[in-house]
Amino acid sequence: MKIKTENDIQKGLDFLAKQGSVMAEIIDEIGGNAPLRLKPAGFSGLSDIIVSQLLSKTSAAAIFNRLCERVSPLEADEFLKYSFEDLKGVGLSKGKYDTLSGIASAIVDGTLNLEALTECSPDEALKVLTKIKGVGPWSAEVFLLFCAGHRDIFPAGDIALRYGVQDALKLDDMPSEKELRSIATRWSPWRGVAARVIWAYYAHLRKKVNVQP
Repeated sequence: MKIKTENDIQKGLDFLAKQGSVMAEIIDEIGGNAPLRLKPAGFSGLSDIIVSQLLSKTSAAAIFNRLCERVSPLEADEFLKYSFEDLKGVGLSKGKYDTLSGIASAIVDGTLNLEALTECSPDEALKVLTKIKGVGPWSAEVFLLFCAGHRDIFPAGDIALRYGVQDALKLDDMPSEKELRSIATRWSPWRGVAARVIWAYYAHLRKKVNVQP
């Protein structure tokens, strides 16, 4: 089963709410709002994720929007028509440009089929994606979560998830990626919804802090 609709999200929420008081309290705190956030499972969707690496949501969205305006449509063959100098003005770093170029080239020469990859097992897809220079575990897992719709993916290297779990579980220190993967096993087979819940919870916490006088 994959996460494709709001009904799928609700099934995950119902499961998670029964796994313990902490998750039930978080779900209540965010009003059960765990956004679907599906992206297209092609070059554009993966490009959005690559652009988002190590950037705030606002900065990443601004750069990606400018990229879409400059390269239209944002497809592999069209992207390869542009040099780094052509795209530097949209805010794209050289490293991310090189990563996107590598992905685009692999798609065009037929060695990478992102749409077909969404039908592979998560382990197989992760191996393929992380072989691409510039695509690490976080980017690959986010692709599988939001483009492929896998329901049991948890990007444990994500800083917001680590902070969110630290606060939710009242931990003295932010959990390491390894520790968070271990913690997240309790939410299987709906770790993909658990990640959405914790991201929403983290955003909720930041909003509360920002509105305080």
